[in-house]
Amino acid sequence: MLPFLQFPPSRKTVSISEKDVLRVAHLARIRVSKDELGRYQEGLSGILSLVEQMHDCNTDGVEPMAHPQDIQLRLREDQVTESDRRDAMQESAPKVGEGLYLVPRVIE
Repeated sequence: MLPFLQFPPSRKTVSISEKDVLRVAHLARIRVSKDELGRYQEGLSGILSLVEQMHDCNTDGVEPMAHPQDIQLRLREDQVTESDRRDAMQESAPKVGEGLYLVPRVIE
C-alpha cells in the first residue's frame, strides 16, 4: 500500500479491478507500470471503502458547513479603486464594437 494511504480496518471492502485502475490512470494522465498496479488497486479500494464507511454515518440533524472551521471572512467595502481604462485596453484589438471585443462566429 502507498505510505500516504493508510486506512483504518473496514467492515466492508470495496474492490476495484485492474481495468478500472488503468482507466482512472488514463483519465488522470498517470503512467502506471505493471508492478505498481497492485499498490494502486489496493489504495483506490481503500479510498472507496472509506467512502462506503462515511455513507453509513448518521448525519441527521447535522447542518451543512461552508467551511470546516467556524470563521467569518473579513470583508472590505465594495469601492471602485481603479479608473476605467477600457478604451486604452481595446486599442490593440482587431475589432471592437460598443465596448465589446468582436470575434468571428465559430458555432453555426
